[in-house]
Parts: sequence; structure tokens; C-alpha cells
Amino acid sequence: MSDPVPAAPSPAPPLVVVDGANVVGSRPDGWWRDRRAAAERLRDRLASEGLPGHAGPVEIVLVVEGAARDVTSVPGVRVEPAPGSGDDRIVELVAENAGRDRLVVTADRELRRRVTELGAEVAGPRAVWG
Repeated sequence: MSDPVPAAPSPAPPLVVVDGANVVGSRPDGWWRDRRAAAERLRDRLASEGLPGHAGPVEIVLVVEGAARDVTSVPGVRVEPAPGSGDDRIVELVAENAGRDRLVVTADRELRRRVTELGAEVAGPRAVWG
């Protein structure tokens, strides 16, 4: 009798990296009065709704910076505080996850250029807000 063939490991779900400052700043809803609370609202929306139009499991990472650095992770959304530039941390995350599907949500043109050079897809803030 032959040994069973081990199952191939399932591929990692797509990685969705959200540029917190950029996405929060895309809506004039008073976010500037309390940046941390605005980032928490975004985190909670992502945790409850995921990314509209993206069926199936995804790993969502919300990159925060500045006054929002103390926002914590919740089930369904890992929060990554950027020690410096949020854009640089996003580029690092995309580079660290080569070999899997990656989507970066931002309207920042320079960041879009940097991550597409690494093979990531990009979407604007409407991907979150619908």
C-alpha cells in the first residue's frame, strides 16, 4: 500500500492593506477633530463589513500613523502602527508578502506607484466606503 500524498498547503488568503490616514481623510466627516476615533471607526467598519465586492476570506491590515498609532487590532482586522511613514510601512508589508495576492487601498499616487512596482493591485478609498 502506498503512502497517501500529503495535501498541498492552502494558499494564503489575499492580503488587503488599507492606508488608514488616506482612507479616513477621503471623507469630510470631521475626522480631523479626532484622528484616533476616525481610525477606530474605519477599523470597525472593515471588521464588520470586510471589503465590499471581495467575496471569500481576506486578511485585512489597517496601517495607522501619528495620532492613530494607539488603535488596536480587533478580530478580522490587524492594525499595524507605522513607526514612521505609513506609506513606507505599507510598502514593507507588500514586499514581505510577495507570492500572494495583495491589494492596497489608497488614493496616494506615489504610494500606488511604489506598490504596483512590487506586483500589488490598488484600489481607491471607494473600495471601503462603497
